[in-house]
Amino acid sequence: MPAATVDEAIGRALAAYAQLAERAEEVEDEWSYVNDLSSAWRERLEGAAGAGRGATLDPAVDAAIDRLIDEVDGITDPHRAIDWLSTFPQVALLALGETP
Repeated sequence: MPAATVDEAIGRALAAYAQLAERAEEVEDEWSYVNDLSSAWRERLEGAAGAGRGATLDPAVDAAIDRLIDEVDGITDPHRAIDWLSTFPQVALLALGETP
């Protein structure tokens, strides 16, 4: 299997982030906050992908992104999902060598 690129890793992270935001939207009182926050972080992640970063990703970083996605997959509580809406993208960006 060929090594992943930064853009591919960010694509996987964005897909997991969309699932996280969907879980967080279950808290009706926080719907506006959830959408504003997730929109801002999604733009930041997309910006990192769009910066011409098609370089091959270090396998350890690729594994870290997968582990982060696994953590998100285990979040079932919508309130915890809200907490992770800002945590997830910051950790993903740091793993990728970006400034959050």
